[in-house]
Amino acid sequence: MLSNPIKDNDFLAYTLANPDKIDGSFNFILSNHTRVDVLDTGVIVFTPNTPSTKDIVLSSAVHGNETAPIEICNQLIHDLLSEKIIAKQRCLFLIGNPAAIINKTRFIDENMNRLFSGAHSKGEGLRHPERHRAKALEQYVADFYNANSDNQRIHYDLHTAIRASKHEKFAIYPYRPGRAFSGEQIMFLAACGVDTMLFHHEPTTTFSYYSSEQFQADAFTVELGKVMPFGQNDMSRFIQTHTMLEKLITEIVLEVPAFDAARVNLYKVSRSINKHFDDFEFSFAGDVENFSAFSQGEVLATEGGNAITVEHPQEAIVFPNANVPIGQRTVLCLVPALSEKIE
Repeated sequence: MLSNPIKDNDFLAYTLANPDKIDGSFNFILSNHTRVDVLDTGVIVFTPNTPSTKDIVLSSAVHGNETAPIEICNQLIHDLLSEKIIAKQRCLFLIGNPAAIINKTRFIDENMNRLFSGAHSKGEGLRHPERHRAKALEQYVADFYNANSDNQRIHYDLHTAIRASKHEKFAIYPYRPGRAFSGEQIMFLAACGVDTMLFHHEPTTTFSYYSSEQFQADAFTVELGKVMPFGQNDMSRFIQTHTMLEKLITEIVLEVPAFDAARVNLYKVSRSINKHFDDFEFSFAGDVENFSAFSQGEVLATEGGNAITVEHPQEAIVFPNANVPIGQRTVLCLVPALSEKIE
């Protein structure tokens, strides 16, 4: 059993010094209370030596330029390694795309958050490192959850958005047919400062959907603000998020308020608009904020000589991005969620 070889307990620095791989997995013990397993570059597990009730996955850097979640997770890892805080729950941290972090880009070859649930091996297959990495990340999650079948399974895939948002922090609740949405989870995220929830309407190939569909985890894609370079994040804006994630890891019982729809903004995805022609173009300005609303009949975009218009009395938009390959999503359209089953 090794002693801790991570210099200054800075797991991000250790990861970026070994962006492709480490020499081999290793483990060590923190003062006889927590086992630490480093399984791969950017992959670290904390296992308390006392019984736990939750298996928590915190992933960041699935998009390499989304730095605030990376900094939040790295601080939590540092505090655990330094024994400033002590894990009471099993926790897997994943730094998704180290090469893209170094490159200061969203991705290198392909958007990794479209490569889960087996998408990495479809089409042309495992043709570049991001596809191999997505497959490996799936396996680390599977191994982590399968090691303990009784605990509650949680996965927060932490991101920041390309553009500003009318609701600064929001989360996407993956499609989960046959399962009610968790009011407790919605209120936990509200306590994190994530006061807006989007209920998705169909299967996707995102990381959070993989954990939700394959392992019935309470999984979310969590957007914590706008993309900023390292050193330019106002970390005071993430105090609530950091505090609640720390409590999630370090407390056996975590009390959250009863679900109250008046305390959160609830939307459901009415449709996903995909790109079919190279001339796809939005009708609104490039700096329009997420959750901007449009009225029925207004033109959202044009392509192939046709107009794409608002179908409902009002639809809000998130994640507009015309610069995607043909066949991929350009925008999600939202309407108020009035009848979702929340327990």
